[in-house]
Amino acid sequence: MRRKLALVSVAAVVATTGLVVVANQAFAAAGCTAKYTIVNQWPGGFQAQVDVTNLGDAITSWNVGWDFGNSSQTITQIWNADKTQSGLHVSATSLSYNGNVATGGALSFGFNGAWSGSNPAGANLTLNGTACTGGTTTGGPSSSSPSPSTSTNPGAPTVALTSPTNGSSFTAPATVGLAASATAPGSSVSKVDFYNGTTLLGTDTTSPYTFSWTNVAAGNYSLTAKVTSAAGATTTSAAVSISVTTTGGGGTHVDNPYVGAKVYVNPDWSAKAAAESGGSRISNQPTGVWLDSIAAITAPSGSGYTTSLRKHLDNALAQGATLAQFVIYDLPGRDCAALASNGELGPTDIGRYKTEYIDPIAAIEADSKYASIRIVNIIEIDSLPNLVTNADGQAGATAACATMKQNGNYVTGIQYALGKLHAAGTNNYEYIDAAHHGWIGWDSNFTPSAQLFASTAKGAVGGVNTVDGFITNTANYSALSEPWVQPSTTVNGQSVRQSKWVDWNQYTDELTFAQAFRTALVGQGFNSNIGMLIDTSRNGWGGSARPTAASTSTDVNTYVDQSRIDRRIHAGNWCNQSGAGLGERPRATPATGIDAYVWIKPPGESDGSSSLIPTGPNNPGGKGFDRMCDPTYTGNGRNGNSLSGALPNAPVSGAWFSAQFQQLMQNAYPAL
Repeated sequence: MRRKLALVSVAAVVATTGLVVVANQAFAAAGCTAKYTIVNQWPGGFQAQVDVTNLGDAITSWNVGWDFGNSSQTITQIWNADKTQSGLHVSATSLSYNGNVATGGALSFGFNGAWSGSNPAGANLTLNGTACTGGTTTGGPSSSSPSPSTSTNPGAPTVALTSPTNGSSFTAPATVGLAASATAPGSSVSKVDFYNGTTLLGTDTTSPYTFSWTNVAAGNYSLTAKVTSAAGATTTSAAVSISVTTTGGGGTHVDNPYVGAKVYVNPDWSAKAAAESGGSRISNQPTGVWLDSIAAITAPSGSGYTTSLRKHLDNALAQGATLAQFVIYDLPGRDCAALASNGELGPTDIGRYKTEYIDPIAAIEADSKYASIRIVNIIEIDSLPNLVTNADGQAGATAACATMKQNGNYVTGIQYALGKLHAAGTNNYEYIDAAHHGWIGWDSNFTPSAQLFASTAKGAVGGVNTVDGFITNTANYSALSEPWVQPSTTVNGQSVRQSKWVDWNQYTDELTFAQAFRTALVGQGFNSNIGMLIDTSRNGWGGSARPTAASTSTDVNTYVDQSRIDRRIHAGNWCNQSGAGLGERPRATPATGIDAYVWIKPPGESDGSSSLIPTGPNNPGGKGFDRMCDPTYTGNGRNGNSLSGALPNAPVSGAWFSAQFQQLMQNAYPAL
């Protein structure tokens, strides 16, 4: 009651003076620039991208509108946004994971469309109803937080330090990525300076404004960003406090961890391989260790796991290994487009993923006892690509993938994993899974995937600096190189892209795809020194069926089928493939942009059971049955309704499959 009376008293005083005062009311500034780009166009169809920069106050959701110039123009598929269309007008709205856009921040999305007659670029672009003309306007009351800058002049430039976040912790000697958003109403931004206290660290003159502070010693630091407009006005951001500690693994963080490294050989896999006839020829090869459940971390009695994460690292020390490879694989709603490797966590179990899975892994990997081991983490197989291709009405779409795209927990989980594992020590290296050419090699999937990977990484604590690279072909069978079937190859005047096998894909093998995708990722904002890994554990395709020369056929389908190294029935087939062989042995720097060929999928471990195996002694975890592992299955939209090409009599995923192991050795290329 006292507060109410005080307010009335103030109002009365104001009235007697003839003044009008509005107290405690903030007004939201709105403004934007936008670009509509037609990326590719063909008769009757096109691909476009929309990029918008928010010049106003920070927003928590967005609606981008525009007008098509032709009534025939329609959107057939969209990514990183939802859409509605009424006549010529289109509205694209944010999803659960990408609605937050800071002042000076950018948003982007893309789509495929159809047209006839003409295909003009979209016009009259707006952001939340405000025309994107490059200026700003002031609207009604806003509940947004005040701009995090020290200036009180409404005409002054604005600046906010967006990375690192307040309270972030790093391990010495640290690399701290600084990033800021900045605007200069009525002018332009001349530069952004980054400071530690009063010490100038670096300057950037172009957006996005970033600086990489390297070799940072242990201590506590106060970071700010200072913007200078072209008119000479300045504003300094609110300070962000970070700490750099000596806790966790040490050593210098190198560009390519595989160079000069002795890679850990998992004794569990090695013993199984050596027990097979002829298996001693490869049982000394390093393979990935799959942490595919919470129990895999500690390997409790009765869990089915024999070796804990800590024991694997102890084994690595005993071997004198200087690098160990672990697969981080337990997202909520895992593997939304398949059944053989569904995980233990439900779609909404993001809290358990963080506290029961990622946090314990990070704590173990941070133990200074393991500072001499370069720990390579392969981050969440198949997750982000599923959001691009299997959640939006495509032939392979599933309700489970639509759910994971809507709730954002794939993105949230990966962001959390990147931030936590990167901060565990300078001896940690994070590689995100990037599917394979037979999944995202098409134009409609290639750029959207790179964009999604970039927006995900930028949202992690530490941003893109948490990512050392990407891995392709994990647990898959795509041939490393196709010498006689390249997109530029023509047969009797027809491109091989017109063949049933290639099906208009822009890539036909993993090496060219990985190199091109690396370039695309750098273009989306990843560091230029990122490297790619390619899983070559099962993509050799040797043996008597391997072509030795190009076909002489003048029929494009016959030529491709007789000339291709990859002998699968369809490039979408992924389970226990008949005829597969071991590929290139693990080695560092095999090609430009490639950090290493690796065996992340241990040869001999099944992809899934070829028939339903009920929960019991042969299936203690109750793993699902996927028809793609059934050799009699005639397929679905994801594999062109083709036979699955799977081997018979396979056990559940992860179990030892002797027949497959023997086949892989028999068809190895290079031969054993």
